[in-house]
Amino acid sequence: ECIHCGEALAGEDSEPYRIQTIEIPKLLPEVREHRFHALRCERCGGYTRAWDEEIINGSIYGERVTAHVGVLSGQYRQSHRMIQELLNELFGVKISVGSINQLRQESCESLAQAVAEAHQYVQRQSNVNMDETGFAQGNGDGNNPSGRKGWLWVMVTPLVSYFAVFLGRSQAVCQQLLGERFNGIVSSDRFSAYNPLKLDQRQICWAHLKRDFTRIAERSGVAGVLGQALLEQQKLLFEQWYRVRDGTLSRPEFITIVAVIQQRIHTLLEEGAAYAISKGEKTPLAKTVRTCQQLLKVEAAMWTFVTTQGIEPTNNAAERALRPAVLWRKNSFGSQSQQGSLFVSRMLTVVTTLRSQNRPVLDYLVEACRAARQGEPVPSLLPTDTPTP
Repeated sequence: ECIHCGEALAGEDSEPYRIQTIEIPKLLPEVREHRFHALRCERCGGYTRAWDEEIINGSIYGERVTAHVGVLSGQYRQSHRMIQELLNELFGVKISVGSINQLRQESCESLAQAVAEAHQYVQRQSNVNMDETGFAQGNGDGNNPSGRKGWLWVMVTPLVSYFAVFLGRSQAVCQQLLGERFNGIVSSDRFSAYNPLKLDQRQICWAHLKRDFTRIAERSGVAGVLGQALLEQQKLLFEQWYRVRDGTLSRPEFITIVAVIQQRIHTLLEEGAAYAISKGEKTPLAKTVRTCQQLLKVEAAMWTFVTTQGIEPTNNAAERALRPAVLWRKNSFGSQSQQGSLFVSRMLTVVTTLRSQNRPVLDYLVEACRAARQGEPVPSLLPTDTPTP
């Protein structure tokens, strides 16, 4: 009936006005009871009971419960107590804090093979962004008796990232992460752990260089003038880089323009390195001189991105990858043991990698836990088109 005049209406509307409402149904756990009957032998009087080793000796919690514990702890950084409350509130699953810790360990162990494969993949890439941040590791399992400071390292590529916690920030750790056969380019800051790499295998982060130039510019006298000049050249450099990135400047044109900027920065660094200071001097000018001297030593590694396709001038990718780890550290104050650090590094590897590939973390963990329990290979973290090495 027409709402305007009351006339009867006929026909069909092929494009109705639609409204969709969303609701979450009440979620209840699926509880399976396994009954193992026993019968008495009439001949000898002994009892024989039905038996299933896998069920009897296995976990009473299924793969999805284990995966949810892994996601809530490793992706959303919830405490054991909070996970206990969430599982009960959302799913009606009652679980002890001790069981949560066991399921965390199980999920961690199930990821060992896939994470090792991810590390090998990263070592084969042509460019890796690397960074590290402090991550305290306690001596809960006796693996850090001297109380050494822990460091969380990250290796980032476009589709796969790898995290690891070490009780050190040395060149040896860096070489262990990269492996003996690494022949790609590492984007990083100027930290000395990366010094064993050849300069043509490095890209020094220009965000860090800008901070160096800014500190120099904030000083008085000739140092301040020098710093301002360096910042001006840095600004010119990035104006041209943005044009390369948006396609308005070709790579050959960029190389030609940057050659002039590169020479100007070299001249400024040499000027700063030549200022007269006394041995052991700790004045702002002395700090400027030493910074310029250090930059000249790695100067070639400042310009790798200019001629090498696919290399970014900054190390933003690695710094972004570490942000969730920094939040984790803030909430938990690090880990209490080597096993805890292993859980952190493996979960960060899995979550960061799957996100970069737009793959669901929970579904992956369910399949990984199921495969591990059945003694089968766990799903790979590598992109589907990755060739076999």
